[in-house]
Amino acid sequence: MAFKLNAEELKKYQPNRYPFLMIDSVTEVEPGKYAKGYKNLSNNEWYFPVHFPGGPNMPGALQLEAMAQMLTVALTTIDGLEGKVTHALKHTVRFRKEVLPGEQLIIEATISSWKRGICKGKAVGMTDGEVACEAEMMITIPEILEDYLPKK
Repeated sequence: MAFKLNAEELKKYQPNRYPFLMIDSVTEVEPGKYAKGYKNLSNNEWYFPVHFPGGPNMPGALQLEAMAQMLTVALTTIDGLEGKVTHALKHTVRFRKEVLPGEQLIIEATISSWKRGICKGKAVGMTDGEVACEAEMMITIPEILEDYLPKK
């Protein structure tokens, strides 16, 4: 069953905090399946003055981080996974257009598989109805993955 998470509620499922919490709200999440939400990009984001002066845009690494955080919410809303820390395993990302001050980065992340502590999924970030970035990702919850690794 899908539900929403406001800015404070999403912190139960996403361990990052300012200035590295890259999503503002989750408009819809179905645990273990998908999460949708957004990041509002005001002119006073900490990275705009330095990336790049005279032509500010959201750094690609932070766009990827926003997509990974939305995938994390889709995963950690599964019963028993609330508050679990995730780590990146592999990301393949494409950037299609600049993400600019004043825009809203709308993010949709979908889980394609969740097995043995490894989550595979996809995410898309859009501004003004156009794809700005997209990624195929693998993330893990290390404390679960450790149970499936060979013992030393």
